[in-house]
Amino acid sequence: MQTSVRPEWLSEPADLNALPPRLWPASAERAADGVLSVGGVRADDLAAEFGTPMYVFDEADFRARCTEFSEVFDDFDVYYAGKAFLCRPVARICAELGLHLDVCSPGELRVAISAGFPAERIVMHGNNKSAEELSAGLRHGVGRIVLDSFDELESLRKLAAEAGVRPQVLIRVNVGVHADTHANIATAHDDQKFGFSLRTGDASAAVGAAHGADELDLVGLHMHLGSQIFGLDSFERGVRRVMEVRARFLREHGVLLPEVSLGGGFAIAYLDHHRPTPPAEIAAGLREFTRRSCAELGTEPPRLAIEPGRALVGQSGITVYRVGTVKEVTGLRTFVAVDGGMSDNIRPALYDGVYTGVLAGRSSDAGPMLSRVVGLHCDAGDVVVRDDYLPADTRVGDLLAVPTTGAYCRSLANNFNHTPRPPVVAVRDGEARLWLRRETYDDLLALEVE
Repeated sequence: MQTSVRPEWLSEPADLNALPPRLWPASAERAADGVLSVGGVRADDLAAEFGTPMYVFDEADFRARCTEFSEVFDDFDVYYAGKAFLCRPVARICAELGLHLDVCSPGELRVAISAGFPAERIVMHGNNKSAEELSAGLRHGVGRIVLDSFDELESLRKLAAEAGVRPQVLIRVNVGVHADTHANIATAHDDQKFGFSLRTGDASAAVGAAHGADELDLVGLHMHLGSQIFGLDSFERGVRRVMEVRARFLREHGVLLPEVSLGGGFAIAYLDHHRPTPPAEIAAGLREFTRRSCAELGTEPPRLAIEPGRALVGQSGITVYRVGTVKEVTGLRTFVAVDGGMSDNIRPALYDGVYTGVLAGRSSDAGPMLSRVVGLHCDAGDVVVRDDYLPADTRVGDLLAVPTTGAYCRSLANNFNHTPRPPVVAVRDGEARLWLRRETYDDLLALEVE
């Protein structure tokens, strides 16, 4: 066993076959022969039917998390952030469970509409919405459009006048809070493309402009601090600042905006030592921050909204790979190469995302081996699991499962090295069905125009 490059936080596990519950779908378990199952379906059976790599999605687990958020945030409007992972079955589940939906691209809007999601429960995001995208939102009658720039405000005003409709809008306020998360997913500090700056006065100017536009129905404010945020301190600062904008608008215009969306970004555990804030504590904290800020500012609290994505879907998904090579580098570590990589999970390369992995096709009594799980792509950054212990008898042909890949893995999947994207297989009550089929080489070649 090699330990010379082991990071300080990584310790040898007591049980290499364990499935820590905060990382896996609730249904994940090992059969008597050691094979992993999710939703009552064995990993080896899934691999035989659908091939590897594949995303496996526990539908019941996702439903349970949606229900939990709806219950603990019962006085909020809960918008599922579709960018985390969206397909028509997911949209239909959200609709069935009474959630709202956050879309931030024309493609996400099209998926939602084609799934029959109620347009009045959709909020449209995006920092560069085209005229075509805004027109589609107006045509379908989306419930809210979040305005992100003065150019967009003016464009929507003209389009709404032409269409003879008056859309309800929110102003996205950049509250100048740098959340404690990776730089690429911190979205509310000053040097950032999103929203109207609070520091420069643009936020107040935008609220005034939207209020003065007869073609628009200004109903509230919006903030979003970022993603994978563990604590609530940044939310406390953000809530205070957005409520100050609302109170200032009341003083200047005599109008109390009825809605404020506090965004999402609630963290989940990717490693067993991660301790994200439970949903009930998040709800209680956001209520208290709002109550206290509004009391100090002398205003009535608004109707609140949140936009969780990762927190609802992240733990519901896993990825199953097959091991292709095992290469020991003496004095460093063993590299375990699988048949996927940064084409199906680019988060380690893009956000320094961290993951763990286990053998899925069997259990093992072998000792721990310091390992790095890597992909098949021609790139040194093609890492799936940067630092972990796997059984020392890990071998070619083994199935390897990586948990907590339900969010931002399929959404960010790509065709690097002309690699077809994996399928999404939903499991529930012992049955498996395709939600998204595997791409083929013919799919990729069909885009070629000679």
